[in-house]
Amino acid sequence: MAVLREIVPRFAGTRILVVGDIILDHFLWGTVSRISPEAPVPVVNVQREDLLLGGSANVLRNIVSLGGTGAMCGLIGADAMGDRISRLVEALGASSEGMVRGARPTTVKTRVVAQGQQVVRVDREETGVPERATLDALLAFLEAHLHEFDAVLVSDYAKGVVSEELMTRLHRLLDTIRARDGRPVPLIVDPKPVNLQYFTGATVITPNHHEAARMAGVRIEDERSLLAAARHIRDDLGCEAVLITRGEAGMALLEGDGPLVTIPTMAKEVYDVTCAGDTVAATLALGLAAGGSMREAAVLANHAAGIVVGKVGTACVSAAELLDALAVTGGQPS
Repeated sequence: MAVLREIVPRFAGTRILVVGDIILDHFLWGTVSRISPEAPVPVVNVQREDLLLGGSANVLRNIVSLGGTGAMCGLIGADAMGDRISRLVEALGASSEGMVRGARPTTVKTRVVAQGQQVVRVDREETGVPERATLDALLAFLEAHLHEFDAVLVSDYAKGVVSEELMTRLHRLLDTIRARDGRPVPLIVDPKPVNLQYFTGATVITPNHHEAARMAGVRIEDERSLLAAARHIRDDLGCEAVLITRGEAGMALLEGDGPLVTIPTMAKEVYDVTCAGDTVAATLALGLAAGGSMREAAVLANHAAGIVVGKVGTACVSAAELLDALAVTGGQPS
């Protein structure tokens, strides 16, 4: 465990680039005491409103909360919600230079929550590959700045930023940097199965249980089928490792030709799994960038996920919380 506790302080020396779909999470918190006379729906008395970084921007928020330095590459609208995202990113002390203002509006997810339960979610978005000028601006940012980072994390929410052209350029640039500078610069991908073909050659891919089953075309029912799914994804993408998140069952890591390593959950209470994937990807990227092995980074990510699911809403984990969890569990990179 001492090894894991030594990795966390090194997060502070890492620089992570997050590439993906930027979302503004809008929460309306309130109470329900009656049903509307107009329709059979609850009437929510709103008591609080929050606007928070969501989607790939929540991955960035986790990176900064855990002590790393991050930057965002993605698309926002030329609108008030885009302005809010820019201010929130700048408040983190993170670079917003790679956030391009596009022709389409900022993606906003509004969740109405009453007595701790989500009543309804309303999405405002336009999806698809960005227009040519926006895509060119994203590519220009990668060309100019990719060499500045220790790891790249692609957070795909299938809104269109993670496109074939962008990923092809990203892979090419990473290959050039690795060969020129002699450093690994891992590529971590939190995927959507619809874009699976874009992620060939990733260092590690982090699907959840359902995404892994869909990506592999395998019904995951036991450890044998779990291993079959992980091997299929590894072979199909040629990636170094596959980390499958399994909810209350923890995680499963397949690295190279090694055995499947199951990592039990560290969650004590589960209130909201909304942000678990973002936290896992962020912690995994930081662990690798800080010099940890794949297994060490995965165990750290598992501990971080166990913390964040105990929170409600779009949440993140701090380095202090992670260190406290490591001290309590005494877990080893098994």
